[in-house]
Amino acid sequence: MPSFNCVVDLCLYPVGTESVSGSDFVARVEKRIHESGLKSSLHSAGTTIEGPWDQVMSLVGKLHEHCHKENFKRIHSHIRVCSVIEDECSAYYR
Repeated sequence: MPSFNCVVDLCLYPVGTESVSGSDFVARVEKRIHESGLKSSLHSAGTTIEGPWDQVMSLVGKLHEHCHKENFKRIHSHIRVCSVIEDECSAYYR
C-alpha cells in the first residue's frame, strides 16, 4: 500500500430510496466515519477525511459495505483526493 497521506472529500448518497430526506443516512455514515478515528469534517456537500492513504481508502470501502448491509441497493460516491508526501497533510494546512 502507498505510504503517503491524503485528504479525501467524500459524498455518498443512496439511489432509489423511498425517502427524499437523507438526514438519517448521513447520520449513520458520519457515525462510522467518527468511529474510524480519522480526522474528519462534515460540510454541506459531504465530508472531508484526512489520514494515511490506506486507512482512508479502506474506510471508503467499509462505508460502501456498511451501506449495502443496511439494504441500500445502490450507493453513488463522489470522491476528490489530494495526496501529499509532506509530513503534514491537512485540508487546513497552508
